[in-house]
Amino acid sequence: MRFFVPSRRGLHLLVPTNVLGMSTSAHLPAGAAGASAGAARTGGTVTDRLVDANHQYAAGFEDPGMDARPVLQVAVVACMDARLDLHDALGLALGDCHTIRNAGGVVTDDVIRSLTISQRALGTRSVALIHHTNCGLESLTEDFRHELEMEVGQRPAWAVEAFRDVDQDVRQSMQRIRTSPFLPHRDDIRGFVFDVKTGLLREIDPSV
Repeated sequence: MRFFVPSRRGLHLLVPTNVLGMSTSAHLPAGAAGASAGAARTGGTVTDRLVDANHQYAAGFEDPGMDARPVLQVAVVACMDARLDLHDALGLALGDCHTIRNAGGVVTDDVIRSLTISQRALGTRSVALIHHTNCGLESLTEDFRHELEMEVGQRPAWAVEAFRDVDQDVRQSMQRIRTSPFLPHRDDIRGFVFDVKTGLLREIDPSV
């Protein structure tokens, strides 16, 4: 399936992209500390590199004069996975949408909070939910919280929201939005799974 999204530049076709692998774990993988140290030696910490990049960006920055309200009146809820370049994948330009990201792209209370503000204060009307294949949450369970409690002496108040069936989790997220009393606009809620190997979206039927 090809997915088109309108923006100020017209209709954009989702195109395949090259992707890199990623793993999710309660602990850093072997060698990660050494890799971080190597990055630090080549130019300070990773955050130092980000700040340096910002200085270069700001040197040529011009105020676009945009309003805080998204041009396309859409909010995109997606996983925080580093392989998802949402603006490129969806043909979106700066200012087109609100982007809300967390582990798994699941609809939690905090996502409802952000969507409520997005709709009621900043004029969005549509919601696109994007999970993806090979998600790190598929390898976790709620035991993750128990392991944290054993390690730090305090049980997290939040749920891991792990899942085994990505399609079903998209349906659950759509249902959470549709049943929220805080969201006034619930008629255009659509869910998708992004394939990290092909770059394509696959739409999920909420009624299956």
